Amino acid sequence: MSLSNPQRHLDAPPQTRPREADRLQLRPDLAEAHVRLLGVGKTYPGQQGLVQALQNIDLTIQRGEIFGIIGRSGAGKSSLIRTLNRLEDPTTGRVLIDQVDIGTFNEDQLVELRRSIGMIFQHFNLMSAKTVWQNVELPLKVAGVGQAERWRKVTELLALVGLADKRDAYPAQLSGGQKQRVGIARALVHDPRILLCDEATSALDPETTGAILELLRDINRRLGLTVILITHEMAVIRDICDRVVVLEGGQIVEQGPVWKVFGHPQHEISRTLLAPLQRSLPAELQARLQVAPPTPDAALVLGLRVTGSDAQEPDLSSLFNLLGGRVTLLHGGIERIQDHPLGQLVVAVRHSPHPHEQLLERAGQWAQQVEEFGYVA
Repeated sequence: MSLSNPQRHLDAPPQTRPREADRLQLRPDLAEAHVRLLGVGKTYPGQQGLVQALQNIDLTIQRGEIFGIIGRSGAGKSSLIRTLNRLEDPTTGRVLIDQVDIGTFNEDQLVELRRSIGMIFQHFNLMSAKTVWQNVELPLKVAGVGQAERWRKVTELLALVGLADKRDAYPAQLSGGQKQRVGIARALVHDPRILLCDEATSALDPETTGAILELLRDINRRLGLTVILITHEMAVIRDICDRVVVLEGGQIVEQGPVWKVFGHPQHEISRTLLAPLQRSLPAELQARLQVAPPTPDAALVLGLRVTGSDAQEPDLSSLFNLLGGRVTLLHGGIERIQDHPLGQLVVAVRHSPHPHEQLLERAGQWAQQVEEFGYVA
């Protein structure tokens, strides 16, 4: 049974076929959805009664995309991702993969499902007494794969993750990044179509994190995998994901393309998670700010936020022409996310020929958001 084969619906036993009513409810733009969650909820027993880990989760994840799930600790990220391979059964709702409700699967079908979904963990989960080769080979042995095929597969995967020269090393002899590469190779042994990443970079330093994310991006492109990644780090979402969903209290509070959520977050939780990536005003500048102009030639300090809604590169010369007078760049910068410019500039405007309100309006012609910080002498 192949989960990625559209013909599967015709061959599946009746209990695994989607009902015709469900097919009719699918929107045309969701026909190629790889994963769908429909009204998924999950409760656990707690000391004070039932704990609602997930509430009414509706999600669509397209085939071949890198999809991010982010939230603070306890937001429900791990509960959500574990419903995708039925390590957790939803209390309510359904999980569909290739339009098939996996909640109907028997034990044999579950084994095949889980082989079609690779999983990478935060703490690597390697067997310390086995070599790199043996750690990657083990799932193939358990599945009864022949020796020649095991040799071919492990050789290919170690080359893919850049560890061909570490085949005989033990986990204790590896760096954190190398251990995670072993975990990635092991997750790919059964040629999965979906790759789940559970805080896969949280135990790594920034440089190693970047290398692992680049490897995941390369695997996504070369193998066509759908990658679903959970994290509490917005920098990881920014660097690799196509779309993101923000969880809080087991509920979806925001979702959309990464550039849009980063450029104009709608929920307070999203803004809180983004705060470490925002360029705050330097302490020295904050100390100098005053509410009213301290001198006749004091400069008005403005924060100009570019949210990516205009895909064109921001033109600084047009900004200076709009504001007039003497414009000084104090702080900030612009980056591109999914080919959209995002960022913030802090400028000081002195001797502008335009009245205060008109100056703010003209700044709004260049930036999507304008904030007035105060004045400096």
